[in-house]
Amino acid sequence: MLPALFAIKPSWFRLPDLVSRQMKFQLVSLLMLQFAFLYSSPRLQGDEGMYLFNDLPGKALQERYGFEATEAWANHLRLSSVRFNSGGSGSFISSNGLVLTNHHVASDTLHKLSTPERNLIDDGYLAKSMDQELQAPDLELNQLVSIEDVTSRVEQAVDADAGPAESAKQRRAVIATIEKESLEATGYRSDVVTLFGGAKYHLYRYKKYTDVRLVWAPETAAAFFGGDADNFEYPRYNLDATIMRVYEDGKPAKLKNFLKWSSNPLKSGELVFVSGNPGRTQRIFTVAALKYLRDSRIPYLLDYLRRKEVLMQQFSLEGQEASRRARDELFGIQNSRKAYTGMLAGLQNPLTFQNKQERENALLAAVAKDPTAGALAEAWPEIAAIQQQKAKMLGKTVSFRSSLFGYALQLVLLAAEDQKPNEQRLRGYTDAARDSLLQSLLSTAPVYDDLEQVKLADELSRFIETQGADDALVIQVLAGKSPRERAAELVNGTKLGAVAERKKLVDGGSQAILESTDPMIGLARAVEEEYRRLRSENERITESERQAYARVSEAVTAIEGTGGYPDATFTLRLAFGEVKGYLEDGKKIPATTDFAGAYQHALDHDGQQDFDLPKSWLDAESKVNLQTQLNFVCTADIIGGNSGSPVVNREGELVGLIFDGNIQSLTSDYLYSDEQGRAVSVAGVGIIESLRAIYNADELADQIGQ
Repeated sequence: MLPALFAIKPSWFRLPDLVSRQMKFQLVSLLMLQFAFLYSSPRLQGDEGMYLFNDLPGKALQERYGFEATEAWANHLRLSSVRFNSGGSGSFISSNGLVLTNHHVASDTLHKLSTPERNLIDDGYLAKSMDQELQAPDLELNQLVSIEDVTSRVEQAVDADAGPAESAKQRRAVIATIEKESLEATGYRSDVVTLFGGAKYHLYRYKKYTDVRLVWAPETAAAFFGGDADNFEYPRYNLDATIMRVYEDGKPAKLKNFLKWSSNPLKSGELVFVSGNPGRTQRIFTVAALKYLRDSRIPYLLDYLRRKEVLMQQFSLEGQEASRRARDELFGIQNSRKAYTGMLAGLQNPLTFQNKQERENALLAAVAKDPTAGALAEAWPEIAAIQQQKAKMLGKTVSFRSSLFGYALQLVLLAAEDQKPNEQRLRGYTDAARDSLLQSLLSTAPVYDDLEQVKLADELSRFIETQGADDALVIQVLAGKSPRERAAELVNGTKLGAVAERKKLVDGGSQAILESTDPMIGLARAVEEEYRRLRSENERITESERQAYARVSEAVTAIEGTGGYPDATFTLRLAFGEVKGYLEDGKKIPATTDFAGAYQHALDHDGQQDFDLPKSWLDAESKVNLQTQLNFVCTADIIGGNSGSPVVNREGELVGLIFDGNIQSLTSDYLYSDEQGRAVSVAGVGIIESLRAIYNADELADQIGQ
């Protein structure tokens, strides 16, 4: 998943050029990273923590805030929360199926529903009645209904003396079996989740909603007000919100669990909770693993993202329609590039590794003295060796990133995997995963041949660069043509842009794939063997690292005791914190902003396009209560994937919508600090005010919380 949207620069601070902006970025990272700490453990800082819903920090909440998270309170919040398969979070906000999330989480759907005549990204949308609600082509929402610990069953199925490759095979088999049994017994989507580096395995069961329809979205000018200039900054004045509705059997879903809506503005110091699906964190990572991120992986990713950014920008210059087609992908690329730049800035700070090395040395010294944990110290050099293996795999791929080729490869793999027993199939192609796979594979989202051709040509060019022009597979893939010529031939010759054609190949199975003359299917068949080889090697490396981190977790537990929380896994977690401003450059940054600030921010940047409020806002200025809260910050621990998460108060009422983190929070993937790091939200009262005063959506606003 792309990182959560980060955006904003305060009006009191001007940066004359990109260099000074980057200098500020590095300075903030230097200040922040003095609070570094290495492992997920009981030694938590401030309001740190992304907690499992079956292991909430009751003692900490009681001692720090005098709050008791009752089972009923937690269950209601869990069942009111949803996960978007497109990579974000959301919440049920009415009994008739309304769902709240971010505009940038919904942007994938907005993009797919847009046409040259109806640009939902620019113009926004409001369904005046339910029959005007637009059905998303391939969106799946997941509601977590239960969690079951299956650690002992997974561990018992793996031979203690098996090597990494065999261990991965055995573990994959038992997980596939558990998931299939659960699906057949309950009908729920069933995913086995690896936690604490492999020390625990939990079975998550989800109710799926696949009929999801767009109800309301503001203009991007309001949702991403301030644009790139304000990205990663605070104060902010954004309406990064969208409302959808889930349907069952063609009718709005009737929900028992949904969030009531607080009508009260937030106060500084108020306790709030975030229920969402943080993506991936690396807080358990060793020093060697973080050095791999710093020296190899993130620089590689940044080079890749910069290349794709230029590619999408060049395509966008071809005209207004080309710009519309590329906009969502370009925005995601730019956002990822900025987020990874921030992560790298933190890792390049020498203080980070000085502090982390000291902590690691102290832990290893304690491990060496503990007779029950001494042998576990071997995990650290093993992890260091694994980083070298991972570095060698960077750039090795045949997953040419285009929608049409992606369909082709999925079809080829699906046909082959269907011939195997369920427990021997690749992850993602098992019985338990089939419905979600077909939801994506048979998406009715538009595919644009001109954009596909440009993307595939660039991927083929990269393939030559990484493999060498004389590589046998490169020669086979290019078929005697240049990357641009070959991409044109493949895109113009394939029929996979049509859902009916993909459906025919799904139904026809391996025989249909074997007999297919579609050139894109032919390309997928040509690279299938190499794809499987690379995937197998990556799985072997991942399994070796998983085993090593399981021992790291065991060592930390032996020395420091039990407690804490596992690294994020894009599964539901609870975070908590308080509404709180902070000091930056000697200035006090307030915890909340309001509509008056938004209009003033636009005036302060008059003439700059990214600060132009949409016409709907300008026309409604006299009707808006300008003192209504619009955005706020809190100390809750979030990362990408939390975008769209509901923020609730002690009573479980919705008070906000996570959409961002400030610049000081960008290193949260591998460390947390609440000295200046903040989660940024749209205020619940601000959403209601905008619906009523700006978008004339009283009927929709009346449904919320009811």
